Formats: sequence, structure tokens, C-alpha cells
Amino acid sequence: MNNKRIEGFVRFVCILFLYAAAGALAVTSVITRHNSGEDFAKGDTEQVVVDSAGTLRLAPRTRHIDCGQLLKDVWTINCLLTDHRQALYLGTSPNGTVIRILNDQAMQVWPKHTADPTVGDGFTNQHVFALALDVADRLLIGVSGEKGKLVRLGAEAETVFEHDKVQYIHAIARDAEDNIYLGTGPEGLIFRLDPFCQSAEIFYDAQDKNILSLVMGDGALYAGADQRGLVYKLSLDGRETAVLYDSEQTEITALQIDEAGNVYAAATSAQAAAQQLRAASAAMAKLPGRPDTEASAQPDGEGVTLTTANSDDAKDDQQQQPSRPTPSPPQPPAARTAGQIYKITPDGFVTTIFSEMAVFYTLLIQDDRLWLGTGNDGRLYTVNPATEQKSIAYEDNLSAQITALTPMNGAFYVGLSNPARLIRLEQAYEKEGLFRSPLIDAGQPARWGKIQLEADVPGGCEIRVASRSGNVNDPNDPTFSPWTDETVLTGPTALHSPAGRFLQYRLRLSTSADDKTPVVREAAVSHVVPNLAPQVTSVRAARSRDKNKPGIIEINFAAQDDNRDELTYKIEFRQIGRSRWILLKDELTQPRFEWDGRTVEDGRYEIRVTADDYKGNCPDTALTGSRISDPLVIDNTPPVIDSADVRIEGDDVVLKLKVRDELTVIGKVAYTVNSNERWISVLPDDSIYDALEETFAIRINDLDSGPNVIAVSVADDVGNTQYRSFEVQVP
Repeated sequence: MNNKRIEGFVRFVCILFLYAAAGALAVTSVITRHNSGEDFAKGDTEQVVVDSAGTLRLAPRTRHIDCGQLLKDVWTINCLLTDHRQALYLGTSPNGTVIRILNDQAMQVWPKHTADPTVGDGFTNQHVFALALDVADRLLIGVSGEKGKLVRLGAEAETVFEHDKVQYIHAIARDAEDNIYLGTGPEGLIFRLDPFCQSAEIFYDAQDKNILSLVMGDGALYAGADQRGLVYKLSLDGRETAVLYDSEQTEITALQIDEAGNVYAAATSAQAAAQQLRAASAAMAKLPGRPDTEASAQPDGEGVTLTTANSDDAKDDQQQQPSRPTPSPPQPPAARTAGQIYKITPDGFVTTIFSEMAVFYTLLIQDDRLWLGTGNDGRLYTVNPATEQKSIAYEDNLSAQITALTPMNGAFYVGLSNPARLIRLEQAYEKEGLFRSPLIDAGQPARWGKIQLEADVPGGCEIRVASRSGNVNDPNDPTFSPWTDETVLTGPTALHSPAGRFLQYRLRLSTSADDKTPVVREAAVSHVVPNLAPQVTSVRAARSRDKNKPGIIEINFAAQDDNRDELTYKIEFRQIGRSRWILLKDELTQPRFEWDGRTVEDGRYEIRVTADDYKGNCPDTALTGSRISDPLVIDNTPPVIDSADVRIEGDDVVLKLKVRDELTVIGKVAYTVNSNERWISVLPDDSIYDALEETFAIRINDLDSGPNVIAVSVADDVGNTQYRSFEVQVP
């Protein structure tokens, strides 16, 4: 067979080998999986929500409520309230107005534009932080500013409460007997009024400056304060006062209580949030597994269920990062973070059920879920304490904060601030939404394969996919390829983007039904990187420190392969000054080896380690990579005493030595007299061991007259030792 036929035969065998081994070679396919809320939260969404269970779905439909010019000079919507007529009231800042929306008509109900000359139409630094209804369903308005007051809105507005120590009314609560409670500042006072807003009395005097939140439950009043972030429980008869929890945050901005008597406290620190970056992925992290609750609903019979192919998790790419660490169970934090929601059980046990680097403004319970408004990213979160599921229910791209929430007619009304806007969040889903993934990094220019989804697609719903690629870690870079045409996902779908290091995919979710949405639980994208040579990243060779291994050289090294091929190693050595490498060990699979340095002559050596990826490739594609160690001294020979001179000076004996070693610095010289077990160490004449040659002058006092034997040990710095004795006659 001639040479050309041999070469052709080798290539043919190599191709067959690649096809046969395709399922086993790391180089053939690497899969990146996005299957958690933390993964999906790193992408961009438009009318799509992400939850901690690792799903994407269409967002609830939103509608902007037009308030005309009434929000023109408003910075903040502080609170929302509904009454029995399904009227919606907005309390605002900085002019302290109250706006009513009834039958889609908005009007300012307090103060009237011309009725109160102290208000006017300009900036007044007056705020409405709290709204409530009295026993007769009349509106109670907590007004804050230079002087705080409670205004009751009946046929006319009347001030029913004022106090010299009150500038701010932050919260209003009503007990079962219709008494009214006010959380105030800056003196930390809680006032109680009778149902007719009369007979005001100080119900509790806290050491805090402001009482920011109140909630009534289980025959007690719960209060949240600022400065120290305390949650109080106060019996309504005034006899018992308890601090339920001392949080690590400075403010308890909102309190809620569920039917089981669990108290939920939104604790926040604006200062901490200002010092930390956005970290939505932390809030959307999920503990492994799920609580033992009822299973989620299955898709109806008209829909399609998409599944991803199983693969070895150890071989999946995971964005070129190590395995995801296992999160710890939530506990009350040891250090201050920006925001926490605490669950306080009736017996006083406290757990953290939600954390986020954001300021928390408003909290309520609806449908067994907590709804939380935050800033400064304008996000509305939902948290189910029973299932641990968390969702970003809404994210506003225009306003910075969600500062007020209230349910009405099966929908949520959301008050936004900076700028002030009012949004209606409906139960129906948006018709269409987009998810743009974070960039997937192959580490090297790669060919991109298929995308597979694990998803439920009900009847009338659809998911389309597009992709693009590039070589810059910036999706806005103009060198990225254009988005490919969108393709309906009905199974594994090829991504037709050109080869590149980075890929971004886009999912378009759509529905034709108000009550149905596609649900994506996992997206898996495969890629292939051509075989790359392995790299030996470090080689270290040193004499063993184990006294039980004299002369052993420990060789340790590290290697990596970007294709994750299985590697074998070859170790060679040579004496410096010579060109030929001598094989020491082949087919090594562990990154360590012990070499008996006593099998070679003394000298300076270097070690070469070669990594080979042939087990994961055919002969035509296998590659190697090598690295050479720093020079290594092999020295198995002890120092020698070049010269010795023994003198008797009176009663003393002086022993002068010159000690030399060929390769290693002198390490230790010691002597003993007449076989005494006590060896005495001495220093060189220059008082430091730092050279291959040292001189010593050893003076020995008070020897017995007659013959004496002085034994000397000389050792180099690696422990090679020689002994020599001198006989001396003392007069």
C-alpha cells in the first residue's frame, strides 16, 4: 500500500472513530443550560416574568391609568386605598394631594384647589403617607409636613387630630371596635382615637423617631419603627409590650399578618441599598428541591410539552463556570443587607423568606402570596412562603420605585414614583413577550448547534426562537451578527448563527387566550469547539519534606483542556547542559509523581511534563502541551571538611574548620565531646549559613585533662550529613 493510500485510510478511520465516539467526546458537544430563576434573571425581559422555580411566562397585562394633569407635579404616590364604591384613592407628595379615581374618572378630592389657601398650587412640602376609612366609610387622610394632622373627608374636610409632637403620620390602623391608631413621628408616638376620631390619647411612646407601619391582628397591634428596625407587639389593653424582632435593617416599612397569625415584616435600609449593586439573581436563587406541597397544574390536552434531552451534568458547560454552589437555608442575616422580608411565627420564631439589594416600600398579602414593591429598579415581586416560589411579577422601565399597592376588582393597582404613574395589573396575560438570554460564552470561537426547551405550550400559545453570535462580550457591539429569522419551537431546533465565541438567543412567547401562557422551565443550547491543545499550567519539583522518604523528589503539576478531554501525562528529565530528555514515566493519569533522586548523579535538573488528549481524539486531531519546571538541584552527597586545625589555648581547645558543599548551602554544624548525647550547634564565622563554603572557629572550654574526643557533624541545607572526630590531648 503506497503512502497516499495509507494517509487516506488513516483519515477514513479517524472519521469513523469520531462518528462512533461522538456521544463520549467532550469536544463534540457542550451544553449550556438555563433552568433557574437565577439564570433567567440575568437576561432581559419584555412583558415576560421570571420566577425562582426557573420558569419564564407571559407577564400579567398592564394598563396605564390616565390621571390627566393631576400627577404633573407629583413625585411620589405614597399610598393607595379602595372604598365600598370601588373608588381608588391616591395619597401623594410633595404637595400632599389626594386623588380619587371612580368610573375611570380622576379628580383631586383634597385639598380643593381654592378652598385651602395654605396649600395653593405650588410646592408645599406636604405629604400624604397614609389613608384609611372610619366606621362610616369616610376617608381619613394622614397629612405630614411642618405640622402633622388627621383630616376626615365627609361632606367637607375637617381636621380631627393634631398634636404638638406630631409632624408625620406614617400609618393608620383600625381595630375590631373601630378605634383608630396612628403611627407618627418624629417622637415615635402611637395615638389611639375613638371611632369618631375623638378622645385622642398616647397609646405607646417608643424610643424610636418614627412609627412607619401598623397592622392589626390576633387582638394586638403590631408596629414597625425606624432607626433600630424593631417590630413591636402591643396588647390593645395596654398591659403588654414586646419587641418581636430586632432586625439588621434600619426601617420596618411595611407589616402584614396572615390567617395563621404569622407576621411578615418588610425591613429595609436605604443607605445599604445605595452602597450595593443590583443583584436580582440573589433574590431569585432557589434551594435544591421543593417543599412538599400540591403539584402544579398540568397542561391541558390541547397543548404541547417540550422536553430537553438528558446529558451528563458534569459535561454541561454551565457558562464555563464551576458547579453551582448549594445555597444555604435562609436564616436571619448576620450582616446588614438592603432589604429582607422576615416571617415571625406566633411563637416568635423568625426566618428570612426573601432578600434583595433594594429598598422595600410596600407589602401586602393576596391569594396566599406576598406582593412586594421595591426600588430603584421599579420591580414588583411575589413570594409564596409555602412553596418558596418567587417571581418578578412586574418591572417598570420608566419609574424608579413601586411605592404603593392595592387589589381591586380582581386586579392590582400599582403606584409608581419618580415619575409618578398609576398602573393596573390585570389577571389576563399579555398577548406577547420577549426574553433575551444572557450571552453564552463558549470560551473559543464555536459552531452553534441546536436549542431545546423544556416547556409547556398550551393550545393557542406559541414560542418562537431567534439567535445571533459574535466575538465580543457585549451584546450591543455592532459586530454581532443580525438576529436570525424566528422559528416556531416544536422540538430541537437548529440555531443558524455563524461561528463565534458568544451566542444570544431570543424567545418570543405569545398567546391568543387571556388565561393561557407558555411556560419555559429550561433552555439548553449546544456548541462545538474545535480541538484545542491541552495546557500544562504549572510544574513543581522539590525534595520531599517527609523524613521517611530520603532522596525522594515530589513532582506536582496542573493541566487544563478547554475541550474537557481526558488527559494522560508523560514526565521526562534532563541534566541542565544536556539536550536529550530521558523518559521517567508515561501514561500517567494523576497530576503527581514521586521520583527517587538517588538513582541519578548529583547535579541540576529540569523536569518536563507533557499532557496528551489522544484518548478523546483520533490520531489526526490529538494534541499535546508541555511545560518545563524551574531548575531542580539533586544533591545526595554531604558536605566535606576541606581543612581542620586543632589548637590548645590555655584551658581551651580551639577547632578551626573549613566546610564545603558542591551544590547546597551549608545548613548545620554541631559538635559533642566524648560521645555525650548533647550536641551543641555552632554558627559560622560570619554568623549566617548562606554559602556553599563556610569557616568555623569552635572554642571548647573546661575539658578534662588527658585524651578527649571531639565529634563534629556537618550537614547541608537538605539534610545530607557527614561525621568526623578529632582526638585532643589536654595538659
